[in-house]
Amino acid sequence: MKFAVDGMGGDHAPLEVVKGCVDAVAELGVEITITGPADRIEAELAKYDYDQTKISVLNTTEVVDSDEAPVQAIRRKKDSSLRRAIELVKEGDCDGIISAGSTGALLAGGLFIIGRIKGIHRPALAPLIPGANGRFMIIDVGANTDCKPEQLHQFAHMGRVYFEDILGFIKPKIGLVNIGAEAEKGNELTKATYELLVADKGLNFVGNVEPRDSITGDVQVLVCDGFVGNTILKTFEGTVKTMMELIKASLMKTTQGKIGGLLIKSSLKEMMKAYDYRETGGSAFLGLNGIVVKAHGSSDALAFKNAIKQAARVAESGFIDHFKAEIEKN
Repeated sequence: MKFAVDGMGGDHAPLEVVKGCVDAVAELGVEITITGPADRIEAELAKYDYDQTKISVLNTTEVVDSDEAPVQAIRRKKDSSLRRAIELVKEGDCDGIISAGSTGALLAGGLFIIGRIKGIHRPALAPLIPGANGRFMIIDVGANTDCKPEQLHQFAHMGRVYFEDILGFIKPKIGLVNIGAEAEKGNELTKATYELLVADKGLNFVGNVEPRDSITGDVQVLVCDGFVGNTILKTFEGTVKTMMELIKASLMKTTQGKIGGLLIKSSLKEMMKAYDYRETGGSAFLGLNGIVVKAHGSSDALAFKNAIKQAARVAESGFIDHFKAEIEKN
């Protein structure tokens, strides 16, 4: 397998991007093409001992900045590290692309260059999140702030196939994020979507799920529009960060607390690792006719390595071909 990595995407590019690629090659045995200014990328690569047959550099002269208009940036900056990485997938040279750059530009490039799977209304950004009872997916978390019921219905099938193919679930539970569990709750969008989901016998639809119950992991696929999903995701991230800070501050207040902190240090580290976004690596754009993984903007080498690992799992699973078959069948 071979992947394209946007060498200039993210807050810590190209330093952490390159290190993550080196680590991925060592652990996964994949091949990688890093796009970006060759002099800077190669200067970082020179710091490491790695299999030079596994990593190549494609020189580019432009960078898409995070504050640029996404569509215009992709169209105008034809030699940007992001666009050239996407083109490598379209041209069949690479099996997928990973970038920590602009989410909007990555989606725009994915749509205009790689394209959607035939029959898909809109692609969706779908992160995997650790819950108390296992990982779950929120789909969508920002690619589509306004949606129609038919689009949310497709999101449910995207999530179902992802869990079946990549995580090995049989009939993963599908829930619709809503303000109440009762069928009649919600706005026009959720009510209409509920009717579509409950009538679809190909889905293991368990009904509405309130946000407070969404993070348990009891329901594997949580369906919502990107506005709602992004709000849940960022609230969840902020809550985890705040709780960790409060626990640490509380333990440091007294001598007993400090001693107790030492006793539970390993457990706290294990919990922090479970909720560390770097362990997942990135979020897949589902519905595109190619593998596109968005890494967190502040990703370090560990996050990049795991984002590449996620892309490799999608490639190995045959997810895209399976989902194409599902769309044709329905």
